[in-house]
Amino acid sequence: MFGIVRPCSHRLTEGLRTEWMAHLCGLCLALRSDHGQLARVVTNYDGLIVSVLTEAQVESSTGRRRTAGPCPLRAMRTAPVAQGEGARLAAAVSLVLASAKVRDHVADRDGLLKRRPVALAARKVAASWDRAGARTGASLGFDTAVLVDAVDRQTAIEALAGPGTSLLTVTEPTETATAAAFAHTAVLAGRPHNAEPLAEAGRLFGRLAHLLDAVEDQAPDAASGAWNPLTATGTDLAEARRLADDAVHGIRLALREVDFVDGRLAHVLLAHELKQSVNRSFGTAGCAHGGDHAAHGSHQPGPYGSPPPGGPYAPVPGNPYGSPPQGEGPRPPAPRGFLAGCGVFAGLCCTCQMCCAKEYEGPWSRKKHEGFCRDCDCDCCDCCDACQCCDGCDCCDCGCDC
Repeated sequence: MFGIVRPCSHRLTEGLRTEWMAHLCGLCLALRSDHGQLARVVTNYDGLIVSVLTEAQVESSTGRRRTAGPCPLRAMRTAPVAQGEGARLAAAVSLVLASAKVRDHVADRDGLLKRRPVALAARKVAASWDRAGARTGASLGFDTAVLVDAVDRQTAIEALAGPGTSLLTVTEPTETATAAAFAHTAVLAGRPHNAEPLAEAGRLFGRLAHLLDAVEDQAPDAASGAWNPLTATGTDLAEARRLADDAVHGIRLALREVDFVDGRLAHVLLAHELKQSVNRSFGTAGCAHGGDHAAHGSHQPGPYGSPPPGGPYAPVPGNPYGSPPQGEGPRPPAPRGFLAGCGVFAGLCCTCQMCCAKEYEGPWSRKKHEGFCRDCDCDCCDCCDACQCCDGCDCCDCGCDC
């Protein structure tokens, strides 16, 4: 389970938390129903946004939810889950992009994939996911070839990128793929006039996902000698942060042009939580209420509060991305291969560590993460700041007067 939009349950109202879980479980079960049990390992937090956007544009109906049976990941409880075309489109997109990730791991000979029999099996799985995603996409009127083409172009662009290359040249294939997926939700919802602003929101979302992934991986990539877009193009963190903030602002503006029936959850995820994702990746403060930071002592200063010594983008204490490693310091553990990571992921989910643990090791990256709902870093959501992008907001209960 991966992605940049990982909302803490403390920042969602009970109703929106139930909706978010319905889409997450709906994506997982759509993968199982259409493509088999193994496909459920590609369930991801960003993929469910496709399902959220589709549902946000359609009129309420009794067929949008069904009650799913007990599941270990829900502590063996039943739950309402999303169903329909939005969940199936999210499943198709997730499968095709996960297939590309598997092929990339095979090409890099990561972990167990160094062994020929394992690599052969992984290639077969990737090929079957490609075909399955294409079939589901075709049944929904979505051509997944645009995703495959973007992945193929990404490899060629990275091979040619070097110092002086624009970082946006490197992020373009990801932008194109996510723009196509976001825009097609308007087609599924019967609101073609929404396609253009949603494509713009998707393009910027893809840019942001690529940027934040590069920021979080820069130190481990430097230690292992792996390719990283920031290092390869000579882009510093200040410029990466500027591009990330611009992308968040652009997504908020694009959402204002979308004709939603009920866009509350989409607004929270794409306007509120994306800012949290940027702050988390750059190691800066996560709450927009500057006065609360000092009162509660739970946040470090950053560009949205008091700037740290040395300027707004100076390294924050505890931020591993502030400066490159010096000397012979400890090297981060090597990432796990795709199949080994899937096994660890299943264990983390079944034991609820991804939600409740003080700290756990990422199944694939092996980077340290905090449990999503353990010691939440925010006493209220950042509605007062985030809702500058809209004319009013009733999506949270923080008491702000938008």
